[in-house]
Amino acid sequence: MKPRGHHVNTKTVAVIGLGYIGLPTAAILASNGVRVIGVDVSDRHVDAVNRGEVPFVEPDLATHVAGGVSQGMLSAQKDTPHANTYIVAVPTPFKDGYAADLSYIDAATDAIIPQLRGGELIILESTSPPGATQHLADRVLAARPDLSLDGSGERPVVHFAHCPERVLPGRVMIELVTNDRIIGGLTVEAAERARDLYEVFCDAELHLTDATTAEMAKLTENSFRDVNIAFANELSVIADKLGIDVFELIELSNKHPRVNILQPGPGVGGHCIAVDPWFIVSAVPDEARLIRTAREVNDHKPEVVLAKVKERADRFKEPVIAALGLAFKPDIDDLRESPALGITKQLAERHPDAHILAVEPNIDELPGVLVGQAHVSLESTEDAIKRADIVVLLVDHREFKHLDRSLLAEKAVIDTRGVWR
Repeated sequence: MKPRGHHVNTKTVAVIGLGYIGLPTAAILASNGVRVIGVDVSDRHVDAVNRGEVPFVEPDLATHVAGGVSQGMLSAQKDTPHANTYIVAVPTPFKDGYAADLSYIDAATDAIIPQLRGGELIILESTSPPGATQHLADRVLAARPDLSLDGSGERPVVHFAHCPERVLPGRVMIELVTNDRIIGGLTVEAAERARDLYEVFCDAELHLTDATTAEMAKLTENSFRDVNIAFANELSVIADKLGIDVFELIELSNKHPRVNILQPGPGVGGHCIAVDPWFIVSAVPDEARLIRTAREVNDHKPEVVLAKVKERADRFKEPVIAALGLAFKPDIDDLRESPALGITKQLAERHPDAHILAVEPNIDELPGVLVGQAHVSLESTEDAIKRADIVVLLVDHREFKHLDRSLLAEKAVIDTRGVWR
């Protein structure tokens, strides 16, 4: 085990953005003796943290948050304070044309700027296109010409680094500790200072590089996965045309010692794989041909599922359709970029005479995009299946895997995950 941040100045760390990455990072730092102030625009998130509670589902996170708050090491507020270190963990969606939207980073940066005195470390954790860390630094230094990157003109230095998160939802608190981290600095000293901070809680290797390489590394990891998922998804479409069970096909193909095909599904979701490859495509559109094609294949897969549902729904005057799963992956409540949620929304819009029974065991109310449609309701698993003419499995939650299969008798079943083969 590494020494725990024995020479790092961690008097106060401000984590900007208390979402799926920011709050776990804040909590793990607080659990390791670092005073952390979390900052978020959401009253709901701020209030939950200050009560020692969590505003979303993530295993083991609640224990860390409750412990950090009770020990006085973790608190939350809406205003950005002065701190020795800032970790920016805000969303980076894409705009029309798939260019990265850096407005959340800019807003977080603008709130940090008045607090700087010199000597602070600003770490960008948000998954970002190449050059985003430099963009952040340029914004700071343009507003604060009294500061510098390198101490030139005897101006106080502010350090800038990029440390992309690389954790799996549902395992975040484990993987924060056990996964290697890539740390890229705009200067060597910035990278070293960021490394010293992450040593406080990370037992894995910390690999230092420059900021642009660190930014590109995260995008590369997720693009690699996206390309491989696209192969499986395209294979599923081909298999359907040929009358082949794609899941059996992949199982048999994977018997080869050097073949490991992933599993197909209804699309690709989440805050990383469904978004990050577009940052590469946007940066070098003429060269990123394979990466672009993979994104297009995966983005089109929901249409394949919708076509299968339509084929069956057309047999009924007022079909009852159970859509099982709204999250982007199993056993969490994260709906970001979820193909399952998108498919359910499209089912409601394209089948106004149908009754859409949405099932998501990890949430208590319909997501906003489904609210207001009288023929859409959130139901329990068994009630939805009993009432349904058509059952569409979109997410392989544990509740669906362990379902009494007799409930599916005489139902039209579309299993996009191969769970009920």
